[in-house]
Amino acid sequence: MPRDQYTIRVANFDDLAILPVIERAAAAQFRTTAYADLADFELVSETVDLEREYVWVVVDRNDQPVGFAIVHTGEGSTVHLHELDVHPQHARQGLGRRLIETIMRWAQGQGMKALTLTTFGDVPWNGPYYERLGFRKLEMSELSPALQLVRNAEVAAGLPMANRICMQLDL
Repeated sequence: MPRDQYTIRVANFDDLAILPVIERAAAAQFRTTAYADLADFELVSETVDLEREYVWVVVDRNDQPVGFAIVHTGEGSTVHLHELDVHPQHARQGLGRRLIETIMRWAQGQGMKALTLTTFGDVPWNGPYYERLGFRKLEMSELSPALQLVRNAEVAAGLPMANRICMQLDL
């Protein structure tokens, strides 16, 4: 499908049922990495709360979601990209980049100064991808208390942390 056949909009309640399908399909890509177990990990999108989280969806020409991003407001002037997934059937068309650009514009409009995320530094569509988009790796000494809480939650959830990194994009 041509890129211009996709649009991005704020998610609504009717979109929530498809988000886990997209997330599970995207997570299946981990089966070819050192993190194969993540393909069967608990899905973030199953517990989305549209009253407390900011969620955008990429939709096809039939207004069906094919990708999404979940953002949490952080402390002060930072927002955190909690989850970003594009269904593999719609991958490699710049949709993840477009979601991030949408979030950046929204965050700037809210007076935010930075966008953070956590990811795997050694998976090509994770750390290296975000670096190409302008994110920089944060050293542990640079982590805000809110970002440290995110890391702690990931440890508690059982994520492998050896190559888990925190990244930031200044807005």
